[in-house]
Amino acid sequence: MAEISQTGWFAVRRELSPRGKWMLGIGSFLLPVLVWCVVSYVPFVWHSQMLISQPGSVDYFQPGMRVDKAVFADELDHARETHAALPAGVPANPVYLPAPHEVLRAFYTAFTTPPVAQDGVWLHQSLWHSVQIIFWGFVVSSLIGVPLGVVCGTYSVLARLQEPFFEFFRYLPAPAFGALMVAVLGIYDAPKIAIIVIGTLFQQVLIIANTTRKLEYGLLEAAMTLGTTRLKLLTHVVVPGILPDLYRDQRILLGWAWTYLIVAELVGTSSGITWYITQQARYQHFDNVYAAIMMIGIIGLGTDLVLAFLGRKLFPWDRTLKA
Repeated sequence: MAEISQTGWFAVRRELSPRGKWMLGIGSFLLPVLVWCVVSYVPFVWHSQMLISQPGSVDYFQPGMRVDKAVFADELDHARETHAALPAGVPANPVYLPAPHEVLRAFYTAFTTPPVAQDGVWLHQSLWHSVQIIFWGFVVSSLIGVPLGVVCGTYSVLARLQEPFFEFFRYLPAPAFGALMVAVLGIYDAPKIAIIVIGTLFQQVLIIANTTRKLEYGLLEAAMTLGTTRLKLLTHVVVPGILPDLYRDQRILLGWAWTYLIVAELVGTSSGITWYITQQARYQHFDNVYAAIMMIGIIGLGTDLVLAFLGRKLFPWDRTLKA
């Protein structure tokens, strides 16, 4: 059998240089952007519609209107047959797929242009409101989930008592509790926070419990042999032993909290980034929609990079945090 090379691009678990990491990381973003640019700027790739510049003799055509190419071709042929004024237009993609430069412009104008609707909201107001929802939802979830996960991972009796129910509950979709949360907690931010808690808490307990079980049993055995108390076993042995892995788990779980944000903000009052996206889509300002969606990704990725950097400083001995 041929031996697998450990020197090429696909070497198994080869340590990458800092420059290689940066180049590959940048490339992971450039490739989708390149595809987006090709679809947006190269006419023969897609461009399934025509953007009307001159309506000609077609009474329902308006400058700036988009129509399917087949419809435009039929009207153009009809105008030629009747020797009427010919409509004119340029190939374009549907309005729901703006070009990259339009989205980049929206990043600026969304922060500087007043909302179109009287009840509209600014992008920065929506983002800040959503960040607060995420923060409090994840804090509440962690205050409950981390201790429960550590205890379940340490004591088998408590794990058997709680984890079967948590396994059952984590399959229940958090949005299904929307109406119930509104009835119990009102129509403001509390039900949104509750949905994020429901969506992350039970996953959090199970993941942290599993992480706790991976701690070397010899450490626990040594501490118990020396006569430690149950509280000190948790605070002086278990928690310090799993801290790097616990930190990494929390980073991953924070990303899950962001995925529940959009669903959570559909409950109760009209506010947050979801309300902003809905309002912009209503007026077909899809460049603003894309800008807002990408802003969520930028904030999430930026937060994760900061947490990864802090993790390397806090736990320099842990190789898994250096990836």
